[in-house]
Amino acid sequence: MADTTYSTDTARTAQGSAAQTVRDRTDAGSLEDLRISPAAHLADEMAQASAAGGRAVALRELPFAVQLGARAEPDSASGRVLEDAFGLPLPRRVGEVTGDSAGLHILWLSPDEFLAVDVSRRQQPGETLVAEAGLEGLPGQAVDLSANRTILELSGGRAREVLEKSCRADLHPRAFGIGTAIVTQLGPVPVILHHSSEETYRVYPRASFADYLVRWLLDGMAEFLGDGADGATGADRGVTAERTG
Repeated sequence: MADTTYSTDTARTAQGSAAQTVRDRTDAGSLEDLRISPAAHLADEMAQASAAGGRAVALRELPFAVQLGARAEPDSASGRVLEDAFGLPLPRRVGEVTGDSAGLHILWLSPDEFLAVDVSRRQQPGETLVAEAGLEGLPGQAVDLSANRTILELSGGRAREVLEKSCRADLHPRAFGIGTAIVTQLGPVPVILHHSSEETYRVYPRASFADYLVRWLLDGMAEFLGDGADGATGADRGVTAERTG
């Protein structure tokens, strides 16, 4: 029988080779180049559907955006520390979002729980160091959750109709206006849903649900893909038909 034991020298050689491999890969490209987002394998499908949807509907992933979980009571010492660290006030009520949806903003999740998001840049190590230092000795928390969820951006004149097929919340603008974010579900998947601009919605599923939810949304988009450049809503189409009928 062949000897399958390994000497200390052999183990060290193997470890050295593995370390050298890591160094070689790092030299060839930064660790950033090695990151793979939860929905990266479906990028082509999303791009094809978006091209077919034109102005009607489009779907893409916003990978590796900064997402920082924060826990503190607003108006407390801890809350003020977080506001100083983020440079933004904490939201005070359900659905409220403070800041710039194109950059850093904070979503209300519960009376003492918030999610700070920055879609203008990718997450880097040490995102919470300032907040953590300020919270030293105080009740509260700042945690980097950037790998916890990914962000899917659904846009176009038919985007709301796609979401309404499976969302339990009322998404009419009178109830879910621009700048509102809620915790809800799309089909069976728990998500955070942010109405970030007039015809754009950001959906935050857990990373493990990304594949399922992208396919779910693509299926919901299917009937609108033939609309091409026509992004009119159903109400707009009804008015047009009445005028031309």
